[in-house]
Amino acid sequence: MKLKLHWQILIALILSVFAGLFAGPDGAVSGITYDSVFAFVGKIFLQALMMLIVPLIMSSIIMGIAGIGSDDSLGRMGIKTLLYYIATSFIAISIGLLVVNIIQPGYIDGQPARDLIGLQQVSESTIAKVEGKGAGDIADIFLRIVPSNVVAAAHNGQMLGLIFFSLIFGYFMTRISEEPAKTLKNFWQGVFETMMAMTDFIMKFAPIGVFGLVAHVIAGIGSENIVQLFGSLAMFMLSVLLALAIHVFIIMPVILSTIGRVNPWRHIRAMAPAMLTAFSTASSSATLPVTMECVEKNAGVSNRTSSFVLPLGATVNMDGTALYECVAAMFIAQAYGIELSFITQFTIVLVALLTSIGVAGIPAASLVAITIIMTAIGLPLEGIGLILAVDRILDMFRTAVNIFSDSCGAVVIAKSEGETGILEQRI
Repeated sequence: MKLKLHWQILIALILSVFAGLFAGPDGAVSGITYDSVFAFVGKIFLQALMMLIVPLIMSSIIMGIAGIGSDDSLGRMGIKTLLYYIATSFIAISIGLLVVNIIQPGYIDGQPARDLIGLQQVSESTIAKVEGKGAGDIADIFLRIVPSNVVAAAHNGQMLGLIFFSLIFGYFMTRISEEPAKTLKNFWQGVFETMMAMTDFIMKFAPIGVFGLVAHVIAGIGSENIVQLFGSLAMFMLSVLLALAIHVFIIMPVILSTIGRVNPWRHIRAMAPAMLTAFSTASSSATLPVTMECVEKNAGVSNRTSSFVLPLGATVNMDGTALYECVAAMFIAQAYGIELSFITQFTIVLVALLTSIGVAGIPAASLVAITIIMTAIGLPLEGIGLILAVDRILDMFRTAVNIFSDSCGAVVIAKSEGETGILEQRI
């Protein structure tokens, strides 16, 4: 029987620790160091992920926005749904940013983890690029949102402009005549499904890529510093889990009780099967049928609302993922000893918000989004190796948060549309 991917990744993680410790930074055969081989394998995996970014983000966002439809009633519901998704994602990211700034998991005893676990020194030019942002850069951020050349934006990794273009393209695709709109929709649907298939294919090699990236990190650290590394990772996990808990057990119940005017704890019980499924599969898309069943049968939301809000949410609403992306980027910057200004942190919030719209609802897809954020603010991509050891575990938690937020959205939108009997006399 073939092992599931997450078990393969777990085994690769364990083996990578032993391989990195055994090889060390200087172990070699025929003049080739083991560490250079680990780095090569990890870099190939990272570049494969980066290869997917432009077509995956564009097709996902365009299809998500086009899914709102041009029908007036769906359009009204679509605007409400998007406003809800944007608001909750922004709140989730802000919570993550607050928690990671308070806990500061990238520092050990007040020192950047880099100094204690032997991370590669970041060049002065990189530090200057990341830290040297002032108030004037806010205008530059918004200028980059509207690209003068969308092809050049894609080539140069200017994802803000590409995401903005995809958003308005998807919107106006529903405003043209039916025949060309259908052709465009079929084209982008084909691109999206192809990119999903390619992502699935590349993720089959995730155990090998994870092995290379983590073994490279461990080889550079050495056995004497591995305890500090895992201590720092434990604080990173605590930061993510605390922020997710605040969002699920404080923010979302407040939204349900004040805006939706329903019992939030009753809704949590109603969604328990879907949340457990999301936790086990780490896939919003795979959990969608269970989510719809729980929302309709347990919460009492109509099929009309759930069949629109939930599939759209599985595509564009990723509260847990957006929160995680923000905390991960901040943790990596802290570990490298890079001080992020308010402007840079604002950039992280903005990019995390926009990229969460285009993250595929499959396991580990957030790694793609994290590379976008790190590229946007100039952090070294090799830093992703720091979080891979715990990414899968946190993926399960953040996916459960994603689908819970989707379900809360379905309830809130249904109540705003005048539906009755929601979460009354039900599980």
